[in-house]
Amino acid sequence: MLGRLLARLPRAPAGERWAGDDAAVLEVAPGRCVVSCDTAVAGVHADLGVLSEADLGWRAVAGALSDLAAMAAEPVGVLLGLTVPRDGAPEAVLEGAVACAEAHGVPVVGGDLSEAPVVTLCVSVVGRTATAFGPVGRDGARPGDWLALTGPVGAAAAGLRVLREAGTRDGRLDPNRGGCAPGEEPPGAAWADLVRAHRRPRARLAEGLAAGRAGVRAMVDVSDGLALDLHRLADASGVGVVLWDVPVVPGARFEEALGGGEDYELVMATADLARLRAGFARAGLPEPLVVGRVVADPDHRTWRGEPLPRAGYEHGRAQGPAGSA
Repeated sequence: MLGRLLARLPRAPAGERWAGDDAAVLEVAPGRCVVSCDTAVAGVHADLGVLSEADLGWRAVAGALSDLAAMAAEPVGVLLGLTVPRDGAPEAVLEGAVACAEAHGVPVVGGDLSEAPVVTLCVSVVGRTATAFGPVGRDGARPGDWLALTGPVGAAAAGLRVLREAGTRDGRLDPNRGGCAPGEEPPGAAWADLVRAHRRPRARLAEGLAAGRAGVRAMVDVSDGLALDLHRLADASGVGVVLWDVPVVPGARFEEALGGGEDYELVMATADLARLRAGFARAGLPEPLVVGRVVADPDHRTWRGEPLPRAGYEHGRAQGPAGSA
């Protein structure tokens, strides 16, 4: 199986070594090396009752790449560490992971395969930042900065709801079954987009680079929930926030937009909104959505005048399978 997988992967360019040797060798200069690692565990980070093992692989790689996007870093390689039960088949997980890397234009350069009681995929990503900007952390927001989002939120959490209530695993849903509270209209054509957002999310790599070039001062990806990740940005920066808009994806509910995770949109803090908008326009990206401002008092964190809840997925707490965040 490993031989078949290695045969599928592209060959390394001259001067680099990818999968097949004792370690990968990557060219990351000029600039700074940015490294991140994420772990996806079946039943914790993916509900395999409604998702496939290939979906687990895809989602794990997308989440790791999103960490690089939030730092305004360009990915140069992905490494996969997979454990499966003795009688398990690793091919589906690896195929999903490789497909996600390919879809984002990033090579899988190596990894490891072992045995464990539960399917677990550890994804390490290596990236670089340009010498002119980045990396962008969470700790640079300053009073007066604008807060902007790369796009509406809530799609991934709504997609999980639709999948669970429809009771399918393959995404071929009847739009008139499940996914709606009493009195709500069925999601109709929107359901396919919601399901896709949960099963096959995309990291906002181009948006992260555009934001870095535009001089944003702080950035975080919406991986665990807009409200919670905004609190984390404020915590790191020692500031408060005034949130006046939560753009909701069609078909999603407000609580899914505020506290649902795995959308991987980026929250950006910038002192120069015009520069940010111009940078996105030059990159051919949709205009960022202004959702609030940064304030000096770190205890002042509000949503339309009310306290902003820390709504989202808190790691280490007892919660449902992933995506329930």
